[in-house]
Amino acid sequence: MSKISLVIMAAGIGSRFGGGIKQLEPVGPSGEIIMDYSIHDAIKAGFNKIVFIIRKDIEDDFREVIGDRIEKICLEHNIEVAYAFQAMDDIPEGESVPADRKKPWGTGQAVLSCRDIVNEPFAIINADDYYGKQAYRNVYEFLAKYSPDRPDDFCMSGFILKNTLSEQGGVTRGICQVNDDGYLVDIVETANIEKTPDGIVADGKNVAPDAHASMNMFGFTPQFMNRLSVGFKEFFKTAVKDNPIKSEYLIPVYVGELLRGGEISIKVLETADKWFGVTYKEDKPAVSRAFRDLTENGEYNKDLFSDL
Repeated sequence: MSKISLVIMAAGIGSRFGGGIKQLEPVGPSGEIIMDYSIHDAIKAGFNKIVFIIRKDIEDDFREVIGDRIEKICLEHNIEVAYAFQAMDDIPEGESVPADRKKPWGTGQAVLSCRDIVNEPFAIINADDYYGKQAYRNVYEFLAKYSPDRPDDFCMSGFILKNTLSEQGGVTRGICQVNDDGYLVDIVETANIEKTPDGIVADGKNVAPDAHASMNMFGFTPQFMNRLSVGFKEFFKTAVKDNPIKSEYLIPVYVGELLRGGEISIKVLETADKWFGVTYKEDKPAVSRAFRDLTENGEYNKDLFSDL
């Protein structure tokens, strides 16, 4: 079987979480973390390579909580596991890290850290997001049809905005414009989206609750790495020059630029599943209840990986 990778972005500092490593918080009825469910759903859908993007300083904790355990499970099912490390000094040749810069360069740079590991079609996800089973099936089926003759045909799991919000505060989502054929026309990274008594708003402006939202679950061809590398060089010449301390190279932003330039196509694979994740510490009880309900309703086994 050809390789199709799931790339899990787990290097986030988690500043809004209030300390600790939010990606490693137990939320399942038997102490599972969100990544357990993501990996389970991906394997069930057909993915046969798992790539973790982490930071060196969390490697020991990461391996103890999930990495070593997942490697054993994957070995039993002939699934490859690999690690990539996001580092602030992994930047284009000839550039330098600005003084006072404290954190890496965003999701685009995170995915680029896999450039020597991932040479096949791949999906990317956030480590602290639960996407639901349908999203993995949709993206896998798209990637399984990959042809080198169509290197710029990508896909995105399209969630309904109202199904992706936190009860605890504002979130950032990629708000999408989709045409009648189901292709992404534009994506706008929108911050401070929250529920209010008057509906869903972002910085005081109303946002359509049924709008499609990107949750950083994309499917890419191997050739996307080359585009991402070119974009990172341009990012340093523009965004970093203007804002050296806080600028971030974000996948939705870069994808939006490519779309507006007519350089790529992205099929939006709609899913009605409800997203949930741990953005704030206060999110954890609701997420734990959701996983408990999914288990009690038979969506997952109590021994999560026993049905593989």
